[in-house]
Amino acid sequence: MVVGGGIAGLAAAHRLVEHARDGADLDVVLLEGSARLGGSLGTERHGGFLLEHGADSMITDKPWGLALCERVGLADRLVGTREGERRTYVVHDGRLHALPEGFLLLAPTALWPLARSPIFSILGKARMALDLVLPRGGAGADESLGAFVRRRLGAEALERVADPLVGGIYTADPERLSLAATMPRFLELERAHRSVILGLRQSAGAARGSAGARYGLFVAPADGMGALVEAVARPLPEGVVRLRATVESLARDGTRWRVAAGAQAFDADAVIVTAPAWVAAQLVAPHDEALARDLGAIEYASSATVTLGFRAEGVADKLQGFGFVVPFAERRSLLACTFASRKYPGRAPEGHELLRAFVGGARRPDLVELDDEALLRTVRAELRALLGIVAEAILTRVERWRRAMPQYAVGHLDRVRDIERRAAALPGLALAGAAYRGVGIPDCVRSGEAAADAVAGRLR
Repeated sequence: MVVGGGIAGLAAAHRLVEHARDGADLDVVLLEGSARLGGSLGTERHGGFLLEHGADSMITDKPWGLALCERVGLADRLVGTREGERRTYVVHDGRLHALPEGFLLLAPTALWPLARSPIFSILGKARMALDLVLPRGGAGADESLGAFVRRRLGAEALERVADPLVGGIYTADPERLSLAATMPRFLELERAHRSVILGLRQSAGAARGSAGARYGLFVAPADGMGALVEAVARPLPEGVVRLRATVESLARDGTRWRVAAGAQAFDADAVIVTAPAWVAAQLVAPHDEALARDLGAIEYASSATVTLGFRAEGVADKLQGFGFVVPFAERRSLLACTFASRKYPGRAPEGHELLRAFVGGARRPDLVELDDEALLRTVRAELRALLGIVAEAILTRVERWRRAMPQYAVGHLDRVRDIERRAAALPGLALAGAAYRGVGIPDCVRSGEAAADAVAGRLR
């Protein structure tokens, strides 16, 4: 049994079916409580616009998502980001400024573009350059991402760039985010090279011409992320997927599991739970209270996405790069805004533009609770103030994702190790999903497939 039909659950079910085709004696059933598969992933077309429900792409330097695409026949339908100005902008003092060339998430790789940037003060730039001579930090307990950036690069680097770029990925407060769980690469750079800047410059990741996200590494299906969901679900045999089947309890029946989903009950040798950690906590509580407490301790943030379609006239000339991020210190309502029609081809009809604005997160949950009209007014006011867009949108969509983004707080990896140890002690139970070792699509695919491999190995 696979509980949950998001990308982790789909990847797990697909992997189990592959094991069955390779000779394993497996029958697979996937239970999804809603009316569709994909979780937050999904695509809708309206009036020539391509609207994403959740993530709009995946990164390729984590190979598991791309490998799954190849196995389900989707690889030749993947497209990269548009050529041109692959750049992120940052709001500073109410205006948009290009992130300096070579600035990768937390740190710069080139000092001359940094020196010319109006985002940072002279003192802030000098403080970042100190990273070149500072000693390594101690190999002690887990450190917050905020503390790491402040220690290596200073307060301005944190508040004006690292906070909006990394905090935006997790819709989180960087003062609470675990560096080891979210950005381990930078911890490894400090350990290996002492200086984060020098380490980035010597690593292959410091690509020339990039700023912010490494846009050359991002891909998406030409028809949107919903095509990934469809491609993974398509090879599943008839009867595997059961929609509108919310799992209410897991019980042990001798050596097997009894899975109750509404009026239905299933007996299973093994269960893979890919639901959010707080749902998994409720399901495992009768079998291990400590495991349930650890799962329940993983906090989640809520966010909302406001999508707006415009005619290009009066809008197109105001869009630069792929979008912008907003530091929390700016005290604005937006977390970020992506220019979807500039980022990937085919997202808007000719002569139109498509924007996606993001609000809420761990520090502004109140915004998610605004009604649709108030949320639209808020976003429109921000776009008017920051971009000068006064044109009326010809298409609007508001989507809320409550308790959807797990927060990898300091100490997260220790908690995950305890969760994995206790879950392994329950015969035939496996956990997978975004709550544990990565929130991106490739991470969720890896998590689901690893759980499937472990279950198949035990059953054999």
